[in-house]
Order: sequence, then C-alpha cells, then structure tokens
Amino acid sequence: MAGTDCAFPDGGRRIIAAAVLCDAKSMEVINSAYVIQDCHFPYIPGLLSFREAPAVISAVKKLPHLPDLLMCDGQGMAHPRGVGLACHVGLRLDLPTIGVAKSRLCGEHREVGINRGCRTQLRYKGEVVGSVVRTRTGIKPLYISPGHRITLEESIRWSLRTSRGLRLCEPTRKADQYVAMLKKK
Repeated sequence: MAGTDCAFPDGGRRIIAAAVLCDAKSMEVINSAYVIQDCHFPYIPGLLSFREAPAVISAVKKLPHLPDLLMCDGQGMAHPRGVGLACHVGLRLDLPTIGVAKSRLCGEHREVGINRGCRTQLRYKGEVVGSVVRTRTGIKPLYISPGHRITLEESIRWSLRTSRGLRLCEPTRKADQYVAMLKKK
C-alpha cells in the first residue's frame, strides 16, 4: 500500500508530491518517489484536487509498481462536490483509494467517542460521505472517506489498522515526513 502527500514550497508556484510505498503488514517503507512540478491551476477553495492530483498521480507512477491500496492526505467522497483528491487519483489510476483528512471540509457529525476506534458518521446533504474516526485515544479524530473502488467500512478498517497508536495512518504519515524533508531542501 502507499500514502501520498503534497507541499507548496514557494508560495504555491510549485508543488512537491510524494508517494511512499509500504508493506501492508509491517508498514516498513519499500520505496518512495516524488515529483516537483509547476502549478498550473490556481488555489480555489474546494478545487484543491485539480491543483494536487496531477503531481500525486505522477509521483505514484514513479513507484516501482502500483500499490494495491492508496491512502491520500485529503478528502474522498467527503467533499462538497462528492469528488475529492482521493476520488480523482483513484479514478485516474484505477486504484482503490482512501481519503484521510485531518480536518472536515463539509458535512455534519455527532461528537465522536474519546477512545481509539470510536467513530461516527459524517453526513452531507442527508448522505453518509465518510466517518469521523478516533485513531488514538484522546487525540483529534481523522475524517475518513472512500475515494475509489473501496467501501467506507473497508476504509475505516484500513485507517485503524495502519494508524498503529498514532493519529495519522502510517502511509500518509510517512509521505508527510518525506514531503517535509524535500521541502526543506
């Protein structure tokens, strides 16, 4: 499986996208890839995937092989238009993808329990678009939503399985660390 993340090193003129391929059982890094590209789409709230998806797709394609599952730092179906970054990338690569977001972009939800594994539905316009999942006791939850070729229940299971006592899922956490290191260079 793999995780992806992006950064904008110089105020948004360029984008760094990273993909980190991990062993699904051990979460050990197998390989990683990145791209640095010019941004050709302006920052428009709600349309961030048009800005990030081309670079994320390029980074994933640079891996030695495509993963069986991709976790994107961003939204899946939990998006005002129902198609966030994880949906765009999953459709383009025809891969199962999960949106793993640190904040809510749309929708409403009840308070989620304090313990690891607690969750509640994230609803937007009367539809369930994701789940608010506590991946670590007492720490802010994540907003999990399916992107492509995966159910919400499977997305939640993988998110809990890969968080390993931390807030972030290991594949996206490692991609975040990789992007941060690249941004410093």
